[in-house]
Amino acid sequence: MARFDRYMLSQLFTLFGFFSLVLVLIYWINRAVRLFDQLIADGQTAIVFLEFTAMTLPQIIRIVLPLAAFVAATYVTNRMSSDSELTVVQATGFSAFRLARPVLVFGLTVTGMMLVLTHFLAPMSTARLADRSAEISRNMTARLLTEGTFTNPADGITFYIREITPTGELLDVFLSDNRDPDQAITYTTNRAYLVRTENGPQLVMIDGMAQTLDTESQRLFTTTFTDFAFDIGALVPAAGVRNRSWHELSTQELLNPTPELEAETGRSAGALIVAGHDRFDQAFLATVAALIGFATLMTGGFSRFGVWRQIIAAVFLVIVVKGLESTGAGIARANPALWPMVYLPTVGGAVIVWTLLFAATRPYLFKRRMRGVPA
Repeated sequence: MARFDRYMLSQLFTLFGFFSLVLVLIYWINRAVRLFDQLIADGQTAIVFLEFTAMTLPQIIRIVLPLAAFVAATYVTNRMSSDSELTVVQATGFSAFRLARPVLVFGLTVTGMMLVLTHFLAPMSTARLADRSAEISRNMTARLLTEGTFTNPADGITFYIREITPTGELLDVFLSDNRDPDQAITYTTNRAYLVRTENGPQLVMIDGMAQTLDTESQRLFTTTFTDFAFDIGALVPAAGVRNRSWHELSTQELLNPTPELEAETGRSAGALIVAGHDRFDQAFLATVAALIGFATLMTGGFSRFGVWRQIIAAVFLVIVVKGLESTGAGIARANPALWPMVYLPTVGGAVIVWTLLFAATRPYLFKRRMRGVPA
């Protein structure tokens, strides 16, 4: 590879790493804030929070990489154009297509990263995240032992604890059971204990009161008790086989769906096939995005006023490609036999890039045409 190609590639990868890091941090912080509120409010530790945020990183990186490739290619091209580096290289005989070679290598490298993410890391992390979420939902201690907060461990159940002593004693407990439509029962007690038995976890309440409201007659019955055990085992989701979402499936499973997979994911065979091809298309779009950023700025040439108009045009063209993505996916989902339409944004983006590079290589054609326009 020529020295210029190596130089431009080093610039592209340096800026790509910087912009990727910044964008990942922005997306990660946004996701982490929501996870922090959810997990810490459920009584989870900071270790669980870090584990969950780490498992969301592959999905975040998958979203960020094409955008970072576009920004890096646009920034490097703009800087090299402003410094007249591209003008000097073009003067030696390099065409716009020749100058695009390092950008193409850069885009294909990012596409390789995307292929690893979309086909392996993202499905694996999504499956692991779903498994851990199911384990957390079955952890009754974390769901119930939250001080000063009304929690809903199950539909129709409201639970409150004012304080938990170092010995594990629960103080000022409130438990509302509205699962039975004919009656609502409210338990209140000053002291309670969470006890594990052979029949499952039990909430043992000491010196409390149960208030039963008959919803039909609106009559309230009050009963005091010395000790009472409330079976909370039914509130814990039973461990069993979990239905996977289509995000967790491997690409091979998506491209070869079975009736069992359709029933498990709740999606049709056509939708699964389209999702499998979309993983390839998402990877190819990284190359398209980088080339669009480069090719659009190449049509502007050198200008003391910068190439801000070309930058706006590049952003607009990326939006056009995203529109083609939505259109192609919609057509493929409506008629699975047309699954090649999933690759419409990649093909359309390639056509746009070729047209821009052709225009950058032969600008005199457009100048002559403009001069030939009658006044």
